[in-house]
Amino acid sequence: MHYLKREQSVYSFNKDHKPVLHIQPGENVLFQIYDCFTNQIQSDEHLITSIDFSKVNPATGPVYIEGALPGQTLKVEIHDIKVRDWGVISTLPEIGVLIHRAETKTKIVKVENDIKIHFNDDISFEAKPMIGVIGCAPAGEEVPCGLPGDHGGNIDNHVITKGSIVYLPINVEGALFGLGDIHASMGDGEICGTGVEISGEVETTISTLPNTKINRPIVETKDDWYSIASHTDTNRAIQIACEDMQDLLVDKWNLSQTDAYLLMSVAGDVQMCQCCKPSPVDVIARFRMPKLENMPRLID
Repeated sequence: MHYLKREQSVYSFNKDHKPVLHIQPGENVLFQIYDCFTNQIQSDEHLITSIDFSKVNPATGPVYIEGALPGQTLKVEIHDIKVRDWGVISTLPEIGVLIHRAETKTKIVKVENDIKIHFNDDISFEAKPMIGVIGCAPAGEEVPCGLPGDHGGNIDNHVITKGSIVYLPINVEGALFGLGDIHASMGDGEICGTGVEISGEVETTISTLPNTKINRPIVETKDDWYSIASHTDTNRAIQIACEDMQDLLVDKWNLSQTDAYLLMSVAGDVQMCQCCKPSPVDVIARFRMPKLENMPRLID
């Protein structure tokens, strides 16, 4: 098991970043993670308006995977996510669908044994630790870790959790993979701009699929497949996610484009990962396709 400390972090996905670790495909890596504020917020009195925004959404890494080449696919198995015993929820100025009805506020919440979140003395709910930032370096210009893209990045998708497998396009030699931005819980849309932001550790196995090419992230869970896309236009983000799933169904399930379209409409779902930020920041959509009986895997 390789181990990376949270201090071994970057704030962008960049092909020119120096790797902090070299591994062989199939090796295990334990990532120690800062919260999305790089632990700058420690109490209810620390407001988002007082932090250094150049230190937001760090990703631990990057990791260089030997033999990984552009055009291949990176496979990241999420074995476990452990979080600390408290998290941060915050409003952000000019971000969020209800910001016109909210004040700037920080709320520290207790997280009990990775299992339960205590919102206040009366309200508690199940903790569902997940990863917000995960990706490989893009081939072109660097992308801040706070933004999504075809490379992955800040895709804020709550299905990226313990037991999930994330597939990412490899754009540069070695992939230069990183992850961060754990949430103890986050709802679809992340409508106020934050989940329960928290630090912790993520245990992974990182492999390559040399004969598989994808254009954008794909997530596999026990029961479902998800295609993920981002765009400044919500409808276009949804369309790209649907096109990616349609292409997989045509290729792997031997369907025509039209039959894949029909099947997706009656058996799948359009879902939103994040839609809280003002234009021109991308929204992030996903399409869920269940694993149907007797049908082949979509990624292998």
